Amino acid sequence: MFPFCDTFSSVRLSRVKGNRPSEQSLRVQDSNRMSLMYTTPQSKQPSFGKLNIPKPQSGTSERRTSFFGPRTSGVGMPRNSTMSGFGGTEKIKDARPLHDKSYIQQCIRQLHEFLTEQGYPGTLSSKTLQSPSTKEFVKMFEFIYCQLDPTFEMPNSKVEEEVPALFKTLGYPFVLSKCSMYSVGAPHTWPQALGALMWLIDNVKVRNDIKSSSTLDRYRLKQSSHLFLDYTAETYSKFMQGDDTFEEEDEAFLVKLKKLYNVDEALLVTMEEKHRILTDEVEKLEKESQTDRLMTKRMEKMKLQADLKKLQSYRASLDSFKDNLEKKDSELNVELEISISHLETLKHERNELQHLLQNQKFTPADVERINREKRELQQTISSLTKSLENAEQHKWNEEIALAKVKEKAELKLAEYHKLARKLKLIPISAENACGHDFEIRPFECGAGSMVQCKTQIQMQLRKLVGDVEEENSRLTNMKLSLEESCEQVNSIITDKTNDLKQLREQIRKLDERLEGEKQELAREEQEWAAEMESVENHRKLLEKKVNYGYDESVQQLKAAQQQYHLVLQETNEERRTVANNLASVFTTAANHLSITEKCLEDLHSRVQRICSKAVEEDEAAIQKLQETLKDFMSKAKNV
Repeated sequence: MFPFCDTFSSVRLSRVKGNRPSEQSLRVQDSNRMSLMYTTPQSKQPSFGKLNIPKPQSGTSERRTSFFGPRTSGVGMPRNSTMSGFGGTEKIKDARPLHDKSYIQQCIRQLHEFLTEQGYPGTLSSKTLQSPSTKEFVKMFEFIYCQLDPTFEMPNSKVEEEVPALFKTLGYPFVLSKCSMYSVGAPHTWPQALGALMWLIDNVKVRNDIKSSSTLDRYRLKQSSHLFLDYTAETYSKFMQGDDTFEEEDEAFLVKLKKLYNVDEALLVTMEEKHRILTDEVEKLEKESQTDRLMTKRMEKMKLQADLKKLQSYRASLDSFKDNLEKKDSELNVELEISISHLETLKHERNELQHLLQNQKFTPADVERINREKRELQQTISSLTKSLENAEQHKWNEEIALAKVKEKAELKLAEYHKLARKLKLIPISAENACGHDFEIRPFECGAGSMVQCKTQIQMQLRKLVGDVEEENSRLTNMKLSLEESCEQVNSIITDKTNDLKQLREQIRKLDERLEGEKQELAREEQEWAAEMESVENHRKLLEKKVNYGYDESVQQLKAAQQQYHLVLQETNEERRTVANNLASVFTTAANHLSITEKCLEDLHSRVQRICSKAVEEDEAAIQKLQETLKDFMSKAKNV
């Protein structure tokens, strides 16, 4: 709430206490203008981002009508401001949701908290405040009113009339009937009475805030009150001149308030950003609360089950791959054991041969033969050792190559599945799958089944590509036909644009001709006016010469004047007829040029005939008038 609102309300209260009943209607209407600032149950904080002044709406249009009287002026025209328009009997609409149960419960809680904090002497309970009696309501009203005026005492008689009168004196902007005081706790009367009490509590809170405020706050309050009064006077003045929006005044008023209260723009922007983030989070939580959580959890469960099946199939494929590796490892281990046993046999034979060599005597030939066999055996051992190392290395390389190939296959398979999902080919119920299963499941079947599955998927993909290419060619042909149609339409539009330019040029020429004819008619009218003025001067000269009397001559003169006016009216009617005919000719000219030219020629000849006829009639009338004047002069001379 703006801090200057209570000051403005107190000014109105002082005017009422000063015995000025003529301003009661102004106070009621002004209270309605400020009612949105006193809305309950919570008070509004100063908002310097946007001026918090209610603009005219459909719900408050009755207030404007009753305050200023019926609006008969157009936009931009000054409005009438008469005292008879003030103080209308129409009721002011309360914008508070007093029939909302949650709003009523919130007001009851705040009323209970306020009475408890201020030390209400009576008994309080939620059940009592749901539908209090008239006596309890009067006690609560008296206790709250004493917060404003400690010397107040509630009269013992006519309480039902005194409470609405006190609310009206305080400036309560809405009607509180006397009949509602007889049954305050009724469901149809308690919301209005509760709203009045909340309005009174807001006034008490504002008054307490003003009392507890510092000298600087009071100075700011006083300055803001002056600023608001100046703003109200300026906008009301512009409203009476016909304006409905006051953006410049609002901006200037906000700048002055920000300067007075030292508003931090950066902090304001930060708070607005925080408010926006919190609002988004609240909306997100509300949307989440509106969704079916059980259905969401079921969908998540189905997804997790599908992932579990995939993991199980992947684990099965890994187990089969592991079994293959173990089988190969067992085979290699058997070969290794055979090689080791063979090596042990060779070592045993070598030991025996060495023992024989040590125990027997050999000839040089035997020694040479043994050494040669020894070298051959050593070579055989080294070759077998090398072959064993090569076999182990080959085994390791094969395992690494197999792991890389499997990793590449899995990557390509993942890319294939990603592209298939993007093209809506997976799962079987996808849009473009057409009931076919395009998903590749590795390690679930043998190599032959994989080849068969690959061949089947390739055939289905080729068929799908053919269908897409056929549809693409059909759409391309359709696009070409549409482009040709568009070019034809553009050419037609160009032709019509040229025709329109020609017609506009012809209309411009006809407008120039019409303007020239209008100027000529204006010149002729000036000549007729000058001639009429000369006749009028001549008539005045005759009147000066003719003395009193001659009733018959005067009557004849009046008859001649009436006849002249009739002739003038007929001439004007003929002029309007000529103008209407010319306008119809110009309208027809936009449809067909040749018909327009022909009509213009006919119209020109007819205008000449009408003008000549009008001139002749005018000359005849003037001649008749001159003859009448001559008769008058002759009669005057005879007399």
